[in-house]
Amino acid sequence: MENFLKQIYFGNSIESYAIAIITFIAGFLIVYIFKRIAISRLEKWAAKTETSLDDLLIKGIEKSVIPLLYYGTFYIAVQTLSLPVKAENILRIASVIFLTFYFLRSLTTILDHAFKAYLKRKEHGEEKIKQMRGITTLLNVLIWGLGMMFLLDNLGFKISTVIAGLGIGGIAIALAAQAVLGDLFSYFVIFFDRPFEVGDFLVVGDKVGAVEYIGIKTTRIRALGGEQLVFHNTDLTNSRIHNYKKMEQRRVVFQIGVTYQTTADQIEELPKIVKKIIEDQDDAKFDRGHFASFGDFSLNFEFVYYVLGADYTHYMDIQQAINLSIYRIFEEKEIEFAYPTQTLFMNRANNIEKEKLNK
Repeated sequence: MENFLKQIYFGNSIESYAIAIITFIAGFLIVYIFKRIAISRLEKWAAKTETSLDDLLIKGIEKSVIPLLYYGTFYIAVQTLSLPVKAENILRIASVIFLTFYFLRSLTTILDHAFKAYLKRKEHGEEKIKQMRGITTLLNVLIWGLGMMFLLDNLGFKISTVIAGLGIGGIAIALAAQAVLGDLFSYFVIFFDRPFEVGDFLVVGDKVGAVEYIGIKTTRIRALGGEQLVFHNTDLTNSRIHNYKKMEQRRVVFQIGVTYQTTADQIEELPKIVKKIIEDQDDAKFDRGHFASFGDFSLNFEFVYYVLGADYTHYMDIQQAINLSIYRIFEEKEIEFAYPTQTLFMNRANNIEKEKLNK
């Protein structure tokens, strides 16, 4: 039996192969038991806590640490053998690639979770997370690109030539894609300066709608008619934008015209009546009301008040309630609304003289 174990194959004895296999199996079982017992208990514990940080750590352990432990058992088992130089190089390259991949994946996962956890604590967190997708995508591309360069450098490749080529190519691409890069920089302006966000109601020139999506190149707005409007980010940053979602209160001006047959007492009382009607409305603040001018066929009054809020439907509900109250009170007090009329005055004496001359 001893002679059998001492037999040499491919530079290692059967005993060495057996030790390597036993080491790998033992390590594999230890990691598997750790995963089944320790991780399951940690998951139960994390489910009872309010913070999401422990959930992230457990997922990180499952996705990154456990595969690394499996690979570590394989690497330790293989190191017990005497390997040729070519096999040693292959194992080294595989180890570098494996470790780099899991490190980069863990880093991007941590950064992504950190951004989301930070934004969720802000107002309209879910909308901001959607808006951040473009930045996280660019950040992931940058991290993976730098990681690949680091990997190639460790594998012995001369990346200085590659970097120089990328620099020249980058200049050529920048010149050829100025519009795309302009939209990209405008995206960063929108994200960090936040002139508007997803859900805001905008007026851009003659276009009106609510923001649905903010992308790296374009922003999409749902118009009142139901169609989707697609704007280049540069168009929006270069335009004068009316953001009604940011409006804290709405200034409302409306006029009322009454007939010239209205008495002086009624005219004096009318601003007080309308003021009382406006003040009785919730979320409405009266500003002023005056007998403003003499019109061609009406006595004109102007009133100004503020609606506390940006919701257009709520504003229209208040205005409707004010209009109905004014109409009812005018009916009660017999005040007549003016409308375009003409009164023709005829001289009867002149008409009689004309009739005599005709006879």
